[in-house]
Amino acid sequence: MTPKERAIAALTLQTPDQVPTFELEFQLEKEMFGKELIPEDLRPQNIGKLSAAERDKRLNLLAEDFAYIYGELDYAIIPGPYGIGSVTEQGVSPDLKFLIKKVRELTAGKRMLGYHGDGTYSITDGEGMSEFAYQIADEPEVVRANANRAAENAIIRNRHLVEAGIEVSLLCSDYCYNSGPFISPAMFEEFIQPYLAKIIEAAKKDGLYTIKHTDGNIMPILNQLVECRPHALHSIDPMAGVDIKLVKKLVGDKVCLAGNVHCAAMQTGTDEEVIASAEYCLTHGKPGGGYIFCTSNVPFKGMPPERYQMILDVWKKMRDYNA
Repeated sequence: MTPKERAIAALTLQTPDQVPTFELEFQLEKEMFGKELIPEDLRPQNIGKLSAAERDKRLNLLAEDFAYIYGELDYAIIPGPYGIGSVTEQGVSPDLKFLIKKVRELTAGKRMLGYHGDGTYSITDGEGMSEFAYQIADEPEVVRANANRAAENAIIRNRHLVEAGIEVSLLCSDYCYNSGPFISPAMFEEFIQPYLAKIIEAAKKDGLYTIKHTDGNIMPILNQLVECRPHALHSIDPMAGVDIKLVKKLVGDKVCLAGNVHCAAMQTGTDEEVIASAEYCLTHGKPGGGYIFCTSNVPFKGMPPERYQMILDVWKKMRDYNA
């Protein structure tokens, strides 16, 4: 099977020949490959300084870097490209559209492309949280209207992304702290769940696969998330006490699970702890299919690259279903 075929099998609760892998973002490209996936000269504030010929040359080279790096990592889903161009309700910018098209050509249909596609409320900073709490109490109808408007805009943006060649919607609004959701389950049911379900339903109708990400302790809203019918849940966060063994038992027949490798251990733990976390995830996520191997967040800047390579080595050792 190709990496893309493995991802589709996992996302549809089937059993591929191997457990697929991907990450929401990969931030160790310079440390591991000596390349940058968001080069400074191609950022929106700088790309206009390049001539048309220079821009086309740089975008072509960047597409080659994407195909090379994610090919070496053997990702089933390529995240991004982020930081290049933009996506609005008016459409996908030409630079981003070109880059998506070129990466698709270079990967020859063997890997999927994903892009952020959420539009629901998420955890805000302290000042924003206070304003949100007051508005829920004083003007709940405004909160619902804003949620619906944001969902409609996300649906439009996602539709443009489909037309540009994106196949997976990465729904990345965070809802939970380590202690639980940032609003009560009852409030989540009123102000977030219907709009998340609306975005997911529209995305699926438009041909997108959907992966719903949130860090933190999702257990109080686990059933609500599953009822929105995403193809997968990410990150199954062990730093918040979320156990993939339990989540697999509770909802593994309804939704694909992605993640659970302990990011904090990868930063500050021992090699033995890192290996044990990766092995635990594969041992309990893998059976029966419906699992994608990845960290509980992303391989972030500052993480020792050898630690990320360590979990990839565990994955390669344990990924086969017929072994």
